[in-house]
Amino acid sequence: MLVNLKQIMAPALSNGYAVACFNVFGYEDALAVVRAAEARNASVILSINLDMVEFMPFSHICGMFRPLAEDANVPVCLHLDHHYDLEGVKKAIHSGFTSVMYDGSQLPIKENVAGIQEVVAFAKQYDVSVEAEVGSVPYATGRDHIKSVLTEVDEAMIMAKQGLPDVIAISVGNIHRLENEKVDINYQRYDELQAAIDIPLVIHGTSGIKEADIQKLSKSAVCKFNIGTCLRQRFGTTIRQALNDDPHLFDRLDLMNKALPAVQEEAERMITLLGQ
Repeated sequence: MLVNLKQIMAPALSNGYAVACFNVFGYEDALAVVRAAEARNASVILSINLDMVEFMPFSHICGMFRPLAEDANVPVCLHLDHHYDLEGVKKAIHSGFTSVMYDGSQLPIKENVAGIQEVVAFAKQYDVSVEAEVGSVPYATGRDHIKSVLTEVDEAMIMAKQGLPDVIAISVGNIHRLENEKVDINYQRYDELQAAIDIPLVIHGTSGIKEADIQKLSKSAVCKFNIGTCLRQRFGTTIRQALNDDPHLFDRLDLMNKALPAVQEEAERMITLLGQ
């Protein structure tokens, strides 16, 4: 069933688990994620990142993923990941996303809050949830313009009280797109943030976080983990192996049918790790 973010964050916070938010890039990996959620009887988030938005129009994305979410027998949220343009966020809402992230993290906090206020007011008309980011989570590869800034507690409090987003993404040592390395979470800053604000928190860059830290954070105020790299790695590795095993293999459906079980397995592993 199709839901917004707020509908699945409340039970996560109350019951001490987090919801997996998987970046997906096509019908096949989205289907694997939904199958994984159904196998675990878990809620899940299909997340569309900036690369996907630049590749495919919002209307096409929603035309492909909304029916998949609507037909699922578990709650599925269709979420727009990091988007920096207010008009683009509004267009995504019009197109059928049930959750959006307006990322004003590269702006001064006053401008970030003003942007979130505008998005929240617009999204409320459509029962769409809103994610903000305070601080700035860096990227291991690509998007070199993105800063690396720990979330300041006073700025997070301002965002929570004035911006009124449904969730806030924080920077506490996490890094996007880490392929092999693991980071150390700044628990001193995290504990200060958790004590200061009562809005569910979001961690981006999950693939680069140690499993023990993921489990620990999932049991606290972090109710959403954004996951991308480990799923893409599993997808690519499986297809590469299939082609190496059979040099004559070329049919797309044959390749996808080999990749889907592997992606589903990885998605189930992460959903389980988050406590569902």
